[in-house]
This record gives sequence, C-alpha cells and structure tokens, in this order.
Amino acid sequence: MNAKRWGPRFGLMLALLAGFGLRAASGAAQTFLGEIGDSQCALNVHSLSRSHEEMLKNKKIGGTAADCARYCVKNLGGVYVLQVKDKVYKLDNQELAEKNAGLKVKLVGTLNPANNTIAVRSIEPRS
Repeated sequence: MNAKRWGPRFGLMLALLAGFGLRAASGAAQTFLGEIGDSQCALNVHSLSRSHEEMLKNKKIGGTAADCARYCVKNLGGVYVLQVKDKVYKLDNQELAEKNAGLKVKLVGTLNPANNTIAVRSIEPRS
C-alpha cells in the first residue's frame, strides 16, 4: 500500500467521520415510542413493577394510568417522564407531557445524554 496515495483520502475520511460524530452529538431530533408516566412509578419509588399497578389497587387515586401519573406529580413530588421499555427519560416540557399523561405516545425531541432529558418538540398519542 502506498502511504502517499492514501494519506489525503484517509485525512478526508477522518474529517467526514468527525463531522458526522459532531452532528450526532449536537442532538439531532429523534422519535421515541413510549408512555408518558410519572417519575414515582417509573423509577420504583412506590412501585415494584415500574408501572401504575400498585397505586391503582389503592382506588383512591382513580382507575387509569393517567389518573395515577397526575396524582403522583401533583401530590407525591413526581415529574412527568417518558417510559420506553426499561428506560426512563426526563422531559423538559411538563405541560405538554401532562396533556398526554398515561398515554402511549410518539414523542419527537432531542436527547441530552448528559442529563437524560429530552427537549420535547412534539407529542402525539398513538394506539
């Protein structure tokens, strides 16, 4: 292999790869499919199953996931989060999250991996 022949190409390749890495790190919008829940249930503060199951057995807070999430945020110090399987993401737009509490959603936003927070652009309910 001729080092002079590959030198400029290799440098160009490195520059392109570095550019792609910076663009990915700068936070391109992503689509997340999950459920808007509350941090109390999602992080097992008062739940053993990372769900609303234990709280809903109480019957004093209502009978739906939305009732539970709103109760936990209003009365137990929780915040709205996005649950995607076993991952839990903080959300910067709590008002929009509250409107979709307890629902399965398609959320578009930019994830900040340093603090695990999504800058929400949109939330749409899905079936």
